[in-house]
Amino acid sequence: VQLQASGGGLVQPGGSMNLSCLASGRTLDHLSVEWVRQAPGKEREVVAAISWSGSKTEYSESVKGRFTISKDNAKNTVYLQMNSLKLEDTALYYCGADYAPNDEPIVRNYGMSYWGEGTLVTVSS
Repeated sequence: VQLQASGGGLVQPGGSMNLSCLASGRTLDHLSVEWVRQAPGKEREVVAAISWSGSKTEYSESVKGRFTISKDNAKNTVYLQMNSLKLEDTALYYCGADYAPNDEPIVRNYGMSYWGEGTLVTVSS
């Protein structure tokens, strides 16, 4: 599986942005997918994860209520809709995927079987 994250850029505080993680090489069936971010000088953080069916999600406390992860199996893509962006959301965002033994989101800072290149999100006025 190859993952390609896209959609990053510059946005003002309070704005919105939608990231995409496109999978190629195989479908996302039976793969849990997560979005992880890494900011300079900060710990790597899993911000959202979604189960292989798309029916279950997990969010970090720092983004709960502002970010939404979703999955379109027909397009083999996972999205991260980010609203009410804050300065502290500035980071390099990665998507990762791994085989799930059941329909539960996998949440791992490291150790996923597949990773995409990051896309940079900069929140600045």
